[in-house]
Amino acid sequence: MNLSSRLSQTVKAFGNKPAFIYEGKETSYSQLDVAINQFASSLHDLGVNKGDHIAVVLGNSPHYIISLYGALRAGATVIPINPIYTPNEIKYMINNGDVKIVIIADLLIPLFSSLDEHLPMVEHFIVCETTPSQHTGEVAGPNRSITTKMKTFATLLSTGSIHYSGPEIDEEDVAVILYTSGTTGKPKGAMLTHKNLFRNAIDTANYLKISENDVVVTTLPMFHVFCLTVSLNATLMNGATMLIVPKFSPAAIFQLVKTYHATVFAGVPTMYNFLLQYEQANSDDLKTLRLCISGGASMPVALLKEFEQKFKVIVSEGYGLSEASPVTCFNPLDRPRKPGSIGTNIVNVENKVVNELGQELPPNQVGELVVKGPNVMKGYYKMPEETAHTIRDGWLYTGDLARKDEDGYFYIVDRKKDMIIVGGYNVYPREVEEVLYNHDAVVEAAVLGVPDPNSGEAVTCFVVVKNDEVTEEMLLDYCKEHLAKYKIPKSIEFLKELPKNTTGKILRRALKDQVLQK
Repeated sequence: MNLSSRLSQTVKAFGNKPAFIYEGKETSYSQLDVAINQFASSLHDLGVNKGDHIAVVLGNSPHYIISLYGALRAGATVIPINPIYTPNEIKYMINNGDVKIVIIADLLIPLFSSLDEHLPMVEHFIVCETTPSQHTGEVAGPNRSITTKMKTFATLLSTGSIHYSGPEIDEEDVAVILYTSGTTGKPKGAMLTHKNLFRNAIDTANYLKISENDVVVTTLPMFHVFCLTVSLNATLMNGATMLIVPKFSPAAIFQLVKTYHATVFAGVPTMYNFLLQYEQANSDDLKTLRLCISGGASMPVALLKEFEQKFKVIVSEGYGLSEASPVTCFNPLDRPRKPGSIGTNIVNVENKVVNELGQELPPNQVGELVVKGPNVMKGYYKMPEETAHTIRDGWLYTGDLARKDEDGYFYIVDRKKDMIIVGGYNVYPREVEEVLYNHDAVVEAAVLGVPDPNSGEAVTCFVVVKNDEVTEEMLLDYCKEHLAKYKIPKSIEFLKELPKNTTGKILRRALKDQVLQK
């Protein structure tokens, strides 16, 4: 069983039900399946063979879903790429990923026209027409260099066979290569097999009790693994309906939830913060939601409690990473949820906390979180040494520091590489951030370590506050009341907003670069 064959089963059970709703238009499961067959058939006619690599450079749209499942049904390996990456990042991923075909939005034609001569392996560009609401102006035409390579998405759909079945897929075949953000060095391509993605989608859907009765707000970027599994694959596996949101905005989310009686929302902590801070929102705006899911970064406990108190909906925090397809933990829905925890093992996945020797630590001791299960990647593409370092004896070493309590609930302490060492003492940024988030005036906070001649490293904070009356001295005094002396920030800088990636995750690295450049 794989994602494509499971979708065929879903079609038989829920063929007339909406698979997704996009800009007010419903597309049924049967209509989606036909489109996938047509697109897969046309890919085959273009010369796509089993194992070929196809890059998908699209935002949230029906084009994305059809491209993803069509490529998988054709036996290809999909490489999702963030459309707003820099030209150099895109060029690296396409060349390193040995990409044969690139699927792009028409808005990106000028970019790929300039990149074409640097992409020697690419044989075709498939261009998707974006909706008028996504346009900021006229769509520029291609230059002559890529005209001969261009095909239109609409043409491929209209000429493909609706009866295409595709090659036989082995569960160990690589379905998707996800390039990690590359916090150190070049991005690494995590190879996720059909088994990895299918098992994690099914296990996550069942764990979260996603069913044909659910309407799932899909606003996380589809090219990101969190959305790929939780909002997209898990939804389609069990016959639920996706509400596709091209771009996150609090106003759009509140309106969609009310209009379509949405039942599930998945987002990162900053999205919850924006929803909470939205002045026009009231406590009834999310009343149809049965579940909110948070992941991608640790959610401050103060934010979680305030959001739940205002909107009367449970936020279940989980944990995952690209290399694990991604979900490994979620707060259970049938037992008490613990704020600040990432929850317990999902079915078929085992997590444990180990020391530097790989030995499991007793409860409440901090060590590295390691993961084992059918969701763990095959390895990094063309990086055997990195693979051997990250997967040892079947365990995936996450690079995250964590602890487990006596009840089996896990807590992320921080990224191993983000830990600050002040005069020989360990300071975890998240602990300081939690204190700052508890201050009534703080909207967002990010903490990092910078070189210090006296203590080795010093704690530096960046905050966004609700009003200009808040001073650095006030926040430092607050920290002194709640933190040990060596954890107290040396400085606090006020910003209008914190830098974030496309999923809304705060970019500590960008802040650190800003400090070091001064």
